Amino acid sequence: MNRLSQETSPYLLQHAYNPVDWYAWSDEALAKAKSENKPILVSIGYSACHWCHVMERECFEKEDIAAVMNEHFVCIKVDREERPDVDAVYMDAVQAMGVRGGWPLNVFLLPDAKPFYGVTYLPAPNWVQLLKSIDNAFTNHYDELAGSAQGFVDNMVLSETEKYGLNAANGNYSVDDLDEMFEQLKKHFDTENGGTDRAPKFPMPSIYKFLLRYYDVTQNPEALAQLELSLNRIALGGIYDHAGGGWARYSVDEDWFIPHFEKMLYDNAQLLSIYSEAFMLTQNELYSDRIRQTISWLKNEMLSQGGGFYSALDADSEGIEGKFYIWTEDELKDILKEDFSWFAKLYNVSKNGNWEHGYNHLHLTNFASQTAKALGIYTEQFEAKYKAALEKLVIKRAERIRPGLDDKILTSWNGLLIKGLTDAYRALGDESIREMAVSCGKFIASKVTLNGQLRHSYKNQKASITGFLEDYAAVMEGYLGLYQITFDESWINQSRLLADYTIDNFYDQTDGYFFFTDAQGEALIARKKELFDNVVPASNSIMATNMYTLGKILDREDYLSLSDQMLLKMHKILKTDLQWVTNWGALYCLRLTPTAEVVFVGSDADSLRKDLDRFFIPNKVVLGTATTSGLPLIQGRTDRNGKALIYVCFDKTCQLPVESVREALEQISG
Repeated sequence: MNRLSQETSPYLLQHAYNPVDWYAWSDEALAKAKSENKPILVSIGYSACHWCHVMERECFEKEDIAAVMNEHFVCIKVDREERPDVDAVYMDAVQAMGVRGGWPLNVFLLPDAKPFYGVTYLPAPNWVQLLKSIDNAFTNHYDELAGSAQGFVDNMVLSETEKYGLNAANGNYSVDDLDEMFEQLKKHFDTENGGTDRAPKFPMPSIYKFLLRYYDVTQNPEALAQLELSLNRIALGGIYDHAGGGWARYSVDEDWFIPHFEKMLYDNAQLLSIYSEAFMLTQNELYSDRIRQTISWLKNEMLSQGGGFYSALDADSEGIEGKFYIWTEDELKDILKEDFSWFAKLYNVSKNGNWEHGYNHLHLTNFASQTAKALGIYTEQFEAKYKAALEKLVIKRAERIRPGLDDKILTSWNGLLIKGLTDAYRALGDESIREMAVSCGKFIASKVTLNGQLRHSYKNQKASITGFLEDYAAVMEGYLGLYQITFDESWINQSRLLADYTIDNFYDQTDGYFFFTDAQGEALIARKKELFDNVVPASNSIMATNMYTLGKILDREDYLSLSDQMLLKMHKILKTDLQWVTNWGALYCLRLTPTAEVVFVGSDADSLRKDLDRFFIPNKVVLGTATTSGLPLIQGRTDRNGKALIYVCFDKTCQLPVESVREALEQISG
């Protein structure tokens, strides 16, 4: 074993038996590089990463290759999920070098940790050649490397305002500008398969969130059509686990057919939110079915005893990508017996396989019942038989060797899941979902919050690593969701404390955005900010939305003003290239029209809230109490002779209280 055997990260532990003399990211490793004047190799990945495993097998497990690495480099392994700050700094540098980013990410640094070269996956011969070239350059061309490295660092320390030419627009939000944003986004639509017009295809929740809010504001049918096409294909295609529930990280093709089989908590958390809102809007039962199945998978396979959720399931099992999820024709015949014939037609199962090496992967392009009718295999018992057939596959699959579980609990991803569960509860009204959400919130509040500060990771009964902005942003979002489905004001109080902490320790007064790292945390060669939305929205866009929501609930003008300042500076990018800032765009939609402040007061407050919440009303905040409350928007509001009342307000101006949800909906819609 090498020294990684002392770590808790599942990814680092995967490399504990490599002959490479790995260090974790640490002062010890950085000091060694300086004292021995050696270049540093930082190799970054994560436990569920297929190509990380391939490079380990081909390179890092080989004695001869490890000998070259050990002789000429100080070798550092980084779990990008544990240290997103380190990953962000060196990913930024590699992309500045003109290399397309991805994992494994292998970056070469000078002894002072400044980067000068980087690559992603390389096969063994290319890797060895690169190691020798880097060693030669370090020995014979050090000054050139140092100059290049300094250039990359200078680029990284530019403020976002300087780098992207951000300037505050006027304080007006306009539907014309919003329409212009949509037209820019529309250029990238795949109108045949859904999603955007590129492969591989990633689910992009913030794009779908924008489309939901844009449609709510404008009723533009194009937005709804693209949203439904995308969500239908993502729900029916091979990226979804038809037997066990939950989504894989992405599709390697443009048809959503074959996934990269790892299942990540952050994808499933966000897709719960999106499908929940889409179900409220459309009442499409495919969406509610996927929500229930995914929550069942999360509960059965990802939930820890304490109420927090694990990070990921690996893509590989038995060293083969996707082996846990794919089937031969003979296996399916043996399991399904008399049901095999129609099932094979439904899923295009064959002896040669619908994928590769004789394997079949479950994938649909249309609703199962409609496909069955088109194929002439639909009967009155179809739905029951279809469900039973999938359950048989789940039972048989449980006998297989399972993919590896990354059992660290990440605060940020759990915050995203709390939000996903609160949205799922609002859509479906299932009390067990609310219980899961509250339990996860209590886990974060009790296990990873220390003296008012968040820790980023939890493993082996221990919280570690100073929290990042993504932790504070996602947890705040989750807590705000919890308050609005429980009316438990402790969640609002904790949100306020987290908001104030981030302003004090993350906010850059000069630039107007939040740094990714805590001022009290470890200092790297650059202190980054995260502005652009990707598969997970930027922590700054989540925080701007939080400040708006919390400002509305608490009637805090300082929070509202901060949110507006952040959003308005993004105006130029919003109008020219919305695809990279769609979560900001979703906030822009909220700012176009007054936000409904809906207050429930009385003994039936929760049941009335539950009835209202099943409707799609994205531009609202919900407050309530069974008795009295000190919250500004509730003060002075009472029930009526024991009868619960609903107060609908806009900009703190309230309409006459009503007793029914129907009347409240009329007031909200104007």
